[in-house]
Amino acid sequence: MSDSSPLPPVLLRPEAELARAALSTPLLSRAARVARWAGPETRVDADGSLLDEQLSAAAELLGLTGDDAAAYAAEAWRVAVDTGLVEITDEEAGTVAPGADLALLTGAPHDVLTLWLAALETVVAEAGVPDLDGLAEALEEGGEIDFPSLGWDPEGEAELLDGVLANLYLLTVGEDGPGGSPVPLPALAAATIVPDELDQPSNDVLEQVSDAMMKLDDQFRLLEPIGLVEYRPVDEDLMAGEEEPAEPLDEDDIARYGMVRLTPLGLYGLRARLLEAGFQAPAVGELADKGADALLDGTAVYGEFAARAETEQWLGQREPLSAARELLAAARGTDTGAPLRRLRCQQALSLVGEAAEPALREVLDDPELGGLARVWLSERGASDVPAPSQDLVFWLTVDTIAAQLQAEGNSEELQALVEGLAEQHSGFFSAAWRVEHPATADVLEAMGRLHPDKRVAKEARKAAFKARSQQQGN
Repeated sequence: MSDSSPLPPVLLRPEAELARAALSTPLLSRAARVARWAGPETRVDADGSLLDEQLSAAAELLGLTGDDAAAYAAEAWRVAVDTGLVEITDEEAGTVAPGADLALLTGAPHDVLTLWLAALETVVAEAGVPDLDGLAEALEEGGEIDFPSLGWDPEGEAELLDGVLANLYLLTVGEDGPGGSPVPLPALAAATIVPDELDQPSNDVLEQVSDAMMKLDDQFRLLEPIGLVEYRPVDEDLMAGEEEPAEPLDEDDIARYGMVRLTPLGLYGLRARLLEAGFQAPAVGELADKGADALLDGTAVYGEFAARAETEQWLGQREPLSAARELLAAARGTDTGAPLRRLRCQQALSLVGEAAEPALREVLDDPELGGLARVWLSERGASDVPAPSQDLVFWLTVDTIAAQLQAEGNSEELQALVEGLAEQHSGFFSAAWRVEHPATADVLEAMGRLHPDKRVAKEARKAAFKARSQQQGN
């Protein structure tokens, strides 16, 4: 995934709601409890970890029982130290005190989320470290770890986990709104491991996917308590090789291989990590306080769901009539992005009530806006809407197709539109090439590509040639 092109925009929950979710996550809530429990008698070793007898006391405080009680308590303590909820006051004596950041847990939502993000980084770093047998033997002189002897590539492991989380973010956000379905673990592993151009993965690639699944199973078990994901682990019987599911796999069989869903808090966290890594990861609402030009240009690359949500927030901060006038002014232009701006303007105006009518009547004679103004007024049953000239109809048609090309490319919907135009207007191409629109030649060439009838496609290409010659002659 490239960090140069923007990711699909995400619709985040309000910070107050996310902060409440962060405080209720098992790991951060445990870290807060052990931080408040720590006092003058608490002692840690040289690594900042609780001494054994105090670790047992922390586990009891947290109500943890069973074989993993000490490990869960140690994890909570580690997060408390790493996030500043606990401060080591004397490394030699091993004494601690409540950290300055402990007060942030009762502060503003943004402060709580900042703490949670720090905790998330601790957990993600831990998730990238496998259980290594023989770790002590791998310690070289000076305390350095001989990673190659352990078969572990720390940078490679971190890169793989980051790639998996980025793919999970993309699968969740999507182009047209947040996905609600959990993602099968095999599909997530394959999306990260298998190259896009590889139609038939080799046995070696499939083995890599299988190995990645087992790693991800362990990692998502660690990431769930911090609230990043909801996770259904891989069935223990499958991991032990005791059972082979029937073919073909149904939904229940697929689920046994692991299912993961990014939480609303997880969306917030992964977006923050992507921004930190240099990606463009827009969030719906970021354009609400900007001008109409920024709204129309910004939503030009958004999917339909995100564009509507962004526009609704923008309109919610403005008086309808002035908003309509601002949108119409920003929609003008002859540059390559202008048709899509006008399409987004038309979509935005569809959300504005009758109070916007004076603004639309003001542009009825505008060569670039008169067409969309007539559409808006007619759809609302307005009276005295002047009929458009034939030149305006053709200009609006070219402008609309140019916008659709920018927004969707050679989509099925656009192909249907092209076929409908050619069928309804027998002389369309003989007139369309004369339309004085910067995109006329490009639109006609696209119609030639899209129309399935060879004869009609040839007419479109001939018309495109004429339009190109006319533009070069002017």
